[in-house]
Amino acid sequence: MTPAGRLRAALADAPHWPWLESALGEPGTIARSFAAAGRRTGRAPLPAAPGWTADEAARALLLAALPPDRLPAELPDLYRYGDADEKRAVLKALPLLPIGTEAVPLLRDAIRTNDARLLAAAVGPYSRHLDQPAWRQAVLKCVFMGVPLAEVDRLGERADAELTAMLAAYADELAAAGRSMPADAAALLDLLTREET
Repeated sequence: MTPAGRLRAALADAPHWPWLESALGEPGTIARSFAAAGRRTGRAPLPAAPGWTADEAARALLLAALPPDRLPAELPDLYRYGDADEKRAVLKALPLLPIGTEAVPLLRDAIRTNDARLLAAAVGPYSRHLDQPAWRQAVLKCVFMGVPLAEVDRLGERADAELTAMLAAYADELAAAGRSMPADAAALLDLLTREET
């Protein structure tokens, strides 16, 4: 089953399914349905789709229902004018959409914010499209903001000597200020340091 199929299955038995099914059949009303999803579906976690809430899943399905040629025009506006929940849903939906690298500017914007939930969504599976310097900065910002490194997709594959040096420098700064690295970052730094020797 595809990721979108899993989200659909997770929502199919919910009382709001008739509304969502109707909205999915009308891609011309995506902006209105996208904004209404939080009120119509609620924001409860979906046990059948770990890491997703009902409104995020509904919004992801709405985006997946759009004709692919409309995505490059619609996504930036839905993200730009959306509230934090809507922005997070756009970011989480990106890996499900046939858009290649066109949405990388949305990731870059989310990484610049001070919203830990947006940052966590930005380092998910679609972050594979970030170049290595931008990805490293995103990882370091996760450490700085306390976003669990478990949120970073492909961390073990992409971590490199430059990230190790950046983490080590940050650990030194913290130590000089009498503070310590978050446990997951310290463990990563220890692992990367051992792998380099």
